[in-house]
Amino acid sequence: MSDGLEGVVAAETVLSEVDGAAGRLVIRGRSLDQLAGRVSFEETARLLFDGFFDDLPALEGFARDLGRARAAVFAEVAALDARLLDRPPIEVVRALLARLADGDDLATAYALLAAPAVFAAAAARARRGLAPVAPDPSLGHAADVLRMFRDAPASAAEAAGLDAYLTTVSDHGLNASTFAARVTASTRAGLTSAVISGLSALKGPLHGGAPGPVIDMLDAIGRPEDAFAWLDAAVARGDRLMGFGHRIYRVRDPRADALKQAVRTLGESRELASGRLALAEAVEAAALAILKARKPDRPLQTNVEFYTALLLEALGFPPDVFTCVFAMGRTAGWIAHAREQVAGGRLIRPQSVYVGPAPEAQAA
Repeated sequence: MSDGLEGVVAAETVLSEVDGAAGRLVIRGRSLDQLAGRVSFEETARLLFDGFFDDLPALEGFARDLGRARAAVFAEVAALDARLLDRPPIEVVRALLARLADGDDLATAYALLAAPAVFAAAAARARRGLAPVAPDPSLGHAADVLRMFRDAPASAAEAAGLDAYLTTVSDHGLNASTFAARVTASTRAGLTSAVISGLSALKGPLHGGAPGPVIDMLDAIGRPEDAFAWLDAAVARGDRLMGFGHRIYRVRDPRADALKQAVRTLGESRELASGRLALAEAVEAAALAILKARKPDRPLQTNVEFYTALLLEALGFPPDVFTCVFAMGRTAGWIAHAREQVAGGRLIRPQSVYVGPAPEAQAA
């Protein structure tokens, strides 16, 4: 038996391949570096959906319909109240998702793809005492996400940075949240149930709930020249360095490179403080050197969390919504995997091995 199902093949998929040894991510036959920073999130989502919905339109129609879906699901933010807003933003998004119909058609898929963006923006603003901003269906998804959070237009560079992020995290093999979505889909519960299952798994700190602490680490270090001493002391105490190491990748996470490039692009457009980027690069270099020296038997490289935190911070997202922004991208993958599971898979029902006490023998 494999602890944590390590090495167990639980599905065949056409959606993505994660090659941990080579540090490669392939989505629908295209490497990550062919997608991130080169195509819009709408194009990535349509690529994932292709073949799973008979009525899937061309890209222009897909983008138009997604914009209309953002406008339609905005009606659900009226359910926000003080009790709900006391919860973390990811739980607010989950609660509002549960208000959506549990269908299996493309209209449901559009609503689910639109909802995390609309709900997270509304929740983040409401928690600060600000009115939610209605979507603008005419905008691209990334540009509208930023506008709904800020109530101000995003620059082209900012929208491109968020597009790159959403594409980068859109799918990643059979990770915990995607597996949860596929298990739920295998019961024929519906796409909304599958997405809520995925979201519930994503919020855990061992999965998508981790990028926020990277910001805390950078703030605690403060200056590039203090990075080595701070990190070395942390590793000596046995602390985990946030943003380093991955369950699958034995080499550098390719998503880290894609997001580092997006961060640099923002820096070149003068929309990212150069000091913050310099600090992050110093922290990364020091962390990799320390981990190599102190843990030479473990391949601990930069993972997607590190530059996710820097990019999302540069785009103005508060750390408590980082997981919500992750969900905006990964929902595309959850929906595609759910449809793939229903189309060709049986009910997922693995076996377990009982290791508890045996019943006592009854007296004759």
